[in-house]
Amino acid sequence: MSTTTLAVLVPLLPFLGAAAGLLLGRTAPGFVKPLAVLPTLAAAALAVLVAVRQGGGAAINAATELTPTGSVPIELSFHIDGFAALVAVVVGVVATCVQVYSTAYLREDPRYPSYAALVSLFTSAMLLVVYSGDLMVLLVGWEVMGICSYFLVGHYWETEAARSASLKAFLVTKLGDVPFLIGLFALATDAGSFQITKVLGTVASGGLDHPTLIGLLLLAGVAGKSAQFPLHTWLPDAMAGPTPVSALIHAATMVAAGVYFIARLLPVFTASQATLVVMALMAGITMVGSGLAALAQDDIKRVLAYSTVGQLGYMTGALAVGDRGAAVFHLMSHGAFKALLFLGAGVIIHAAGTNSLAAMSRMDGLARRIPDAFWTMTIALLALAAVPPFAGFFSKEAVLVAAEHAAGGHSDVAPSTAGWVVLVAGVLTALLTAAYATRLWLMAFRGRGAAAPDHGREPLAMTGVLWLLSVPSIAFGLAAVPLADWFDGKALTPTVTTSVLGTGASLVGVVLTYALWQRATARAAAGIRNGDAVPASVAAAASAAETPEVAEVTHEHPAVPTAPAADPGRALLGPLHRHAADGFHLDAVYDRLFVRPVRAGASLVRFLDREVVDTYVRGAGAGPRLLGALVRRAQTGNVQSYLSALLAGAVVLAIATAVLANVNAGS
Repeated sequence: MSTTTLAVLVPLLPFLGAAAGLLLGRTAPGFVKPLAVLPTLAAAALAVLVAVRQGGGAAINAATELTPTGSVPIELSFHIDGFAALVAVVVGVVATCVQVYSTAYLREDPRYPSYAALVSLFTSAMLLVVYSGDLMVLLVGWEVMGICSYFLVGHYWETEAARSASLKAFLVTKLGDVPFLIGLFALATDAGSFQITKVLGTVASGGLDHPTLIGLLLLAGVAGKSAQFPLHTWLPDAMAGPTPVSALIHAATMVAAGVYFIARLLPVFTASQATLVVMALMAGITMVGSGLAALAQDDIKRVLAYSTVGQLGYMTGALAVGDRGAAVFHLMSHGAFKALLFLGAGVIIHAAGTNSLAAMSRMDGLARRIPDAFWTMTIALLALAAVPPFAGFFSKEAVLVAAEHAAGGHSDVAPSTAGWVVLVAGVLTALLTAAYATRLWLMAFRGRGAAAPDHGREPLAMTGVLWLLSVPSIAFGLAAVPLADWFDGKALTPTVTTSVLGTGASLVGVVLTYALWQRATARAAAGIRNGDAVPASVAAAASAAETPEVAEVTHEHPAVPTAPAADPGRALLGPLHRHAADGFHLDAVYDRLFVRPVRAGASLVRFLDREVVDTYVRGAGAGPRLLGALVRRAQTGNVQSYLSALLAGAVVLAIATAVLANVNAGS
């Protein structure tokens, strides 16, 4: 079988699995799990085979025209280079892990068939984005992911939080997609084609007429899809969906699509240094802001959500300094440990009966009750904090090395301004990342209070996936040297300068957070002795909105003290904590700047429609209606009345005729 045929099957198999799952979900429920897992597993295996055949060498290209357009043709084409081959493997592996995990995690969910089918469709759309060689076909996968995220985030549609989160995710990403679509058409107009190879050829020959405008338009779409400032606010709220969906969105599909798109078309963006500076500023603000916000979150999933926003900022920063190899390296590394973090969080939430870190910090022995989640989450958090030799250390260092290179004026494409912005923000974010990772670990697994309940081991489908993902979270950094040959040939190994800066910042974050946690624990212990005990879910309600997943937990949970939780984040942030916990009030800003004016405009339009337009419409109908009422009075049904009226009319006509005749005769 040819490599092109295998590449076609990679996105096709999950699509067919999704279609079959939707059709047979109710009539043949026994086929739902195999249709969810097997096509995705087969797609992952074929993606590995395609990657082996591609081997990091020349790109594999194949195209066939879909339909004649009369101007710019639209073609079903594949463009599989080293980036596409490896990213497809990550997508396939993570999606397979999510599907296997979900068979146990959502085993009692009545809507599991539709959920599994949508996850398969989601996976198919992302694989189409990865392999596509035509921008219009890529756009199809891009938009399909958007609609899948709407349904999956709103899976628990009975709750207001899920409905609002799904709508917000859809609208915010569409806000970015409008300029994105305009940018695609502008790019195709300049290049004369939607094919990626021809677009890149046009850029290389200097044929792009509006590089800054096109770059900024496309960047707006990427900001929405990859949750970058200022369009990142949808991602933390999207935690209202099932935890495996969060793992899929954050690790391998939707939010990775924007970063991958820039990497795919990086020469388009490097054609304008203004675009790179804007991208660097966007990445810097995103990294630092999300790190501060993560330190103030009580919901364990929102901590991880802001963590994703920050790590995407690292990837965008690497692209802003012109190194797509470092960006995709971190994308792949992040895909492994972030999927592990979310899937492990799902186990913790079910075991603790709450998603509140404050409530978990008042439970004792949670780590002993869920040893698999404890050890694998510890591995993933070490990778997230970029502690050597875990995967996150090498991929984050690759980004910092690229930023240092650009800051020193050694980059051929990126201005030194962009390099300095990314380097400074990256080092500061390394400190913040280590701090909130340490805070999460301490509050979740080193709580003190009532003993955590023991519900036995989690199903093998869940724990097996956790241990599988822990392998790349530990060892993927070892691939830094061979991966350089698959990408652009640039070294992905750390330098002494960046290692000292990055690792030093991480260690400062860990030590400082631990010291503040010990102090907060001592204070909380003093409060516990004087406090009362309440159920964990009640204690959590004051600080974090319970997810529907928590509501489905049927086992009993211990009472926990009502004293303040041992939260080092409050001491770290000080007066900034309140603002960081609310995402620096960006939603309130958007409400005042956009939502309220739009609603006021809608109210004005409604008033004009009802009171002005409808008045004219009603007036236009009132005249004929009045005339009809007068005429209706003459229709009595009495023959004598009709004859009398006819005779009277004849007499009037005769008199009028005689008068007119006399007038004419006299003149």
